[in-house]
Amino acid sequence: MNKALPLMLAVAVLAAAGGYFAAKKWAPGQADRLATPAVGAQQLLGQQRPDFSHLDSAGEPVSAADYDGKVLLLNFWASWCAPCVEEMPMLSRLQEAYSAGGLQVLGIALDDAERAAAFAKDMALSYPVLLGAADVVVTGRRYGNGSGMLPFSVLIDRQGVIRWTHLGLLEKEILEPKIQALVRSD
Repeated sequence: MNKALPLMLAVAVLAAAGGYFAAKKWAPGQADRLATPAVGAQQLLGQQRPDFSHLDSAGEPVSAADYDGKVLLLNFWASWCAPCVEEMPMLSRLQEAYSAGGLQVLGIALDDAERAAAFAKDMALSYPVLLGAADVVVTGRRYGNGSGMLPFSVLIDRQGVIRWTHLGLLEKEILEPKIQALVRSD
């Protein structure tokens, strides 16, 4: 038997416990909700979007309802996530191209708030970024990201109905026609 195995198991247990207690500290009351089973993303298609509220980089609360009447693309990301960083310039270009038609891209960072705000500023994103920790995990689960993996994106029509979800790196060739259909159809 590998002698390192007990040490690796101990580290894994400590990391899990540390994550739970960190979530308790950063988002009191949210950590216990992490155990709530996520609804599958495909089950949410055609359903009304769940509401949420997270702080923006200025510390102001922002909710999904603030974007009622817009085509909303939620993009869950982190500064340490290479595919997230790779898709950000494309999302900025789509925001610029379709904002007049009613598109609003909204980045939701699962990251240290200061690091994420500074990272978004350095990237010169053309869309707002919301910040959080355990509360962002809860929101992601409510939108169907049961794995908690990043990036995760959700496209919502003007009536607040979820039309498309995607786990992993976004491809412009797939995403843009979906945006165009919603921007034109409403």
